[in-house]
Amino acid sequence: FKGGDTCEYLLSSGRFLGEKVWQPHSCMMHKYKNSEAKNCLIDKHIVFIGDSRIRQLFYSFIKLINPQVKEEGNKHGNIPFEDKSASIKVDFLWYPEVNGSMRQRIKSWTEGSVAKPHIIVAGAATWSIKIHNGSNEALTQYKINITSIAPLLEKLAKSSDVYWVLQDPVYEDMLSESRKMITNEKIDAYNEAAVRILNSSSRNSKAKVKVFSVSKLIAQETIMKSADGLHLPESSRDTNAMILMNVYCNKIMKPIDGSCCQPQPPLTLIQKLAFCFFTLSIIGYLIINLIHRNNYRKNKSCTDLESGEEKKPAISTPNVSTLEMLLHSFCKLGLIMTYFYLCDRANLFMKENKFYTHSSFFIPIIYILVLGVFYTENTKETKVLNREQTDEWKGWMQLVILIYHISGASTFLPVYMHIRVLVAAYLFQTGYGHFSYFWIKGDFGVYRVCQVLFRLNFLVVVLCIVMDRPYQFYYFVPLVTVWFMIIYATLAIWPQIVQKKANGNCLWHFGLLLKLICLLTCIYFLSYSQGAFEKIFSFWPLSKCFELNGNVYEWWFRWKLDRYVVFYGMLFAFIYLALQKHQMISEGKGDPLFSNRVSNVLLFISIVSFLTYSIWASSCKNKTECNELHPSVSVVQILAFILIRNIPGYVRSVYSSFFAWFGKISLELFICQYHIWLAADTKGILVLIPGYPMFNVLVSTFIFVCVAHEISQITNDLAQIVVPKDNSTLLKRLLCIAGFFSGLLLFSAMQDQSRH
Repeated sequence: FKGGDTCEYLLSSGRFLGEKVWQPHSCMMHKYKNSEAKNCLIDKHIVFIGDSRIRQLFYSFIKLINPQVKEEGNKHGNIPFEDKSASIKVDFLWYPEVNGSMRQRIKSWTEGSVAKPHIIVAGAATWSIKIHNGSNEALTQYKINITSIAPLLEKLAKSSDVYWVLQDPVYEDMLSESRKMITNEKIDAYNEAAVRILNSSSRNSKAKVKVFSVSKLIAQETIMKSADGLHLPESSRDTNAMILMNVYCNKIMKPIDGSCCQPQPPLTLIQKLAFCFFTLSIIGYLIINLIHRNNYRKNKSCTDLESGEEKKPAISTPNVSTLEMLLHSFCKLGLIMTYFYLCDRANLFMKENKFYTHSSFFIPIIYILVLGVFYTENTKETKVLNREQTDEWKGWMQLVILIYHISGASTFLPVYMHIRVLVAAYLFQTGYGHFSYFWIKGDFGVYRVCQVLFRLNFLVVVLCIVMDRPYQFYYFVPLVTVWFMIIYATLAIWPQIVQKKANGNCLWHFGLLLKLICLLTCIYFLSYSQGAFEKIFSFWPLSKCFELNGNVYEWWFRWKLDRYVVFYGMLFAFIYLALQKHQMISEGKGDPLFSNRVSNVLLFISIVSFLTYSIWASSCKNKTECNELHPSVSVVQILAFILIRNIPGYVRSVYSSFFAWFGKISLELFICQYHIWLAADTKGILVLIPGYPMFNVLVSTFIFVCVAHEISQITNDLAQIVVPKDNSTLLKRLLCIAGFFSGLLLFSAMQDQSRH
């Protein structure tokens, strides 16, 4: 950590990712749309003053406000631009040399009678080199002139944003004969003079002229694509304009994926209370631990000096108390949450934009698949979708999703569509797993419900508090939580139909199918009635959980995208358990699931279906249209995979312990990636070790996986304490939890009021 402002990095350093994507050093650059640019620059006056290179930058800048603008008019004259809808005024003033005329114009802005521009972008040198044939006298005069202008610019910098654009290098081989005297050696001399003279009188002052030197780095990579060897290609000019927009607008608009020039957000009241709670937990645990150590030392075996025999302590070492276990868990969690906060809220670690290439996605995928195959072991049981197999399934899917996120593969539509199937497969497992449990066990008790809800939501609730994010931000957890409650309600509502009851009378099977048809009807209705859906989730306090950016549209979109797949999971579980009960499938070790003929036919159909879906997904041209079809057809590839994985006896009898290990912590991996592997709420990549991308990924991944594993252990430990089996104790805990969330809602309302 070098300290300093990320604006300095944005204006002075960076590199290209690929050919056109500019990556500033240490921070993320937001790509502004014209509507965002207008909102930022409303009622502002911006002035570009200089030569033809500054004019190019002027045009690129105003195209961010109005993309329809054409580069026309007097090239060697002033060019005005105005957007009346947002009261934005942008002027280009033709002053190709740093001389008395430029000084006079700048001086007029320092006088009280003339309104000062909010942003001033200045720069010139190549004309001085050209007119004076690159003479040393011209350079000396340039130094004198810029020395006279510097105090005026520094004075303006106290109330306006002032940028001095250094001169870009030229491509000497392409320069015309009239420009041959403009050499990179001369340009470097002029730039050196400007940097040395500007801010010389205000080194320690906050009001400084910002030197825009990053354009030089961009030009070094792209000037050979120039049309005349002097002026930058359009893509490079647009990058410079976008950098200018980020420097000025990020602190105003605060985009999530624009970390450059953004100040650290102030701590909220809830965050301060959380900090106090974790601090007290750490202190409490240390005190209890110290007391136990002292007791242990007092009671430790010692030798009797007179008899030479060892004395045994009267008191044995006490077991770990519930309080100590609770404090120990919160102590570890507090340290982990500190790391979360430092990674993604404090401006301590660097963040970078994602950049997708096919190799950055597919090479890691191949690597982890090979690793997974090396860790093949025999399963304890050979049933369809046994525990080891579902853990393996979750594990490899989670690893693929993680690679998808860090590589930025969402920009490649075929990959996006296949990842959507993986998310659907998670929800399919939710429907399958919870239906199977309730159908076989018939356990609809409060303890089971509270255990599931606690394990799903504990980490997300803590992150909402520590990271100051809404519950819906971690969309997958609300999704599986709501679907669990829907499954529970469907099966728990009278009449409660379970396997034991249905075995006594086959009519109960039809009763259950009727329940499932009612559920499907409700899903269908809500998916095509956005108004009804939004009304249900707009009631307080549900709205506090499911709103994002002031509305529940995002929640409706996420729910609608995989609306049928949980139902398919429940239906599959019902059919599979019925077949298993009537012994219509063979699940012995090494045995095919059906007869050889049926197994071969089903296996062939499954492989064809799997490949057909992949071909369709890979040929998608429009994300919106494909998303419309996805809820109905994603189950094809999911069922095809299940059959391919389970029909052959040998394949069903083995699993990858490597993938299964990750599968056991898949939920924690999915949630933790938001802040300690990715950055800026998943929009960028966390950089712990700058300059070494592969080493950085290895180190941050190791920490990320360890943290996810530790949080999984903490959640399991706390679940035993917070959700006890004893009903009376559980009721008391539930009242405490209700009080906690009531307080949280109250403090949240106070925060919202103070923000407004």
